[in-house]
Amino acid sequence: MTCKVSVGSDSAPVVFRYSPAIPYEPGVTRRDPSPVVQLHGVYHVWYTRATHDSSGYFGEVWHASSPDGRRWTEQGPALRPGPPGAWDSNGVFTPTILLAQGRCYLFYTAVPAPFDNDRGGPRGTPTALGAAVADTPDGPWRKFHRNPILIPSSAPAAPDSHRVDDACLIVRNGQYWLYYKGRQSGKTPGETVMCLAVARDPLGPYVKSPANPIIRSGHEVCVWPQGSGVAALVSRCGPEGGTLQYSPDGIHFAATARVDPPAAPGPYRADGFLSGSGPGIRWGLCHDAHSADRPFLLRFDCERQTRPQSEPE
Repeated sequence: MTCKVSVGSDSAPVVFRYSPAIPYEPGVTRRDPSPVVQLHGVYHVWYTRATHDSSGYFGEVWHASSPDGRRWTEQGPALRPGPPGAWDSNGVFTPTILLAQGRCYLFYTAVPAPFDNDRGGPRGTPTALGAAVADTPDGPWRKFHRNPILIPSSAPAAPDSHRVDDACLIVRNGQYWLYYKGRQSGKTPGETVMCLAVARDPLGPYVKSPANPIIRSGHEVCVWPQGSGVAALVSRCGPEGGTLQYSPDGIHFAATARVDPPAAPGPYRADGFLSGSGPGIRWGLCHDAHSADRPFLLRFDCERQTRPQSEPE
């Protein structure tokens, strides 16, 4: 299976090729993988795993490892829902990873019980973001005692007054830039936008950007350092959906090409979360939510590096 992406008239198309990572298993949901990282010669990824249904709202965060980025072995749960009454008591899902200060930081979305998704409507239970810390990718993971680290805005007109979800981090100018998806109160999933919050420490406090929303479309959040700026793959949702975007400053994005991106892509972060010029992406994991009754994990490979047209070679 391939997906051709035109990146400017003078550039060769990007071809996404897909292969199994953790294949379909009846009754098991695997979705929304984190970026892939490599430590001591081993690749690691975290993702949502659930048995309740195909969503992640009743899920756990699981960990898998690989010697080569192709053969993956599940290592078991990294994070489970919190106790009754906790902000994350119903489910923990949509993880992302950050390597910083010699430690591993796992960010995740969560909802409390009782949970109601309103069939995807505007009155569903609000989400928030939390974090956990470990000394190694294998854990044990310790949830931050001040979770959640980012919650919906209290102003109803704010772009994230209902949903704060799906974190993705880069390190820029010595600070931690947390990109996330937001949804305003009364809006539907098709009106999801991308937002940004910045902190001086991985655990915050995070300050939301006054420029929010920085991209007025998308569903899953996938950003990475590209050259001296930041690139984003915007999923097929909203007026700017299905685009490759680039921002010289990490805030003001513009589309550079139409794309058909992988679903919920978690690229291999060759930059290692180091501040400075980014090498772009070549491969990663994503999920397939259409070929079976439960999502499962795929590997995607890019035939050429996804370099936005405005970023010089």
